[in-house]
Amino acid sequence: MDVGQMQRRLLDYTKSLFMEGVLDGQFLQLQQLQDESNPDFVVEVVSLFFEDSERLLNDLTRALDQPNVDFKTVDSHVHQWKGSSSSIGASRVKNGCIAFRNFCEEQNIEACLRCLQQVKQEYYLVKNKLETLFRMEQQIVAAGGSIPILELSF
Repeated sequence: MDVGQMQRRLLDYTKSLFMEGVLDGQFLQLQQLQDESNPDFVVEVVSLFFEDSERLLNDLTRALDQPNVDFKTVDSHVHQWKGSSSSIGASRVKNGCIAFRNFCEEQNIEACLRCLQQVKQEYYLVKNKLETLFRMEQQIVAAGGSIPILELSF
């Protein structure tokens, strides 16, 4: 596959992530902050998101597994995750966190547990898709090409 085909494939794949609601415009803004002086900016920021998410998932699982759930603590973790996912444009994770926080307010343990599973699925989906996106970018660069930037014209 030539570089041009790889670039078109990357643009189509990226566009699908927006069409599926996996990512939102915040991800494009993040990409615009990357330049020659910091070519790995997006990968570094997203890697921090992955690390935060794994920690928060563990914290949430532990907090919801207590005999007397401290909903204030659970809400605090979910709030952090919402902010973190929002900052990289992980739209479906962010939206899941919004619903999760509502159930924290209601102190509804069953709904919180269901929400945790849902947000966990959304997180692993975005993680897999972004890892694929970054691999595609690496292949383009390795082939001597440059990363095309998606225009919000779809």
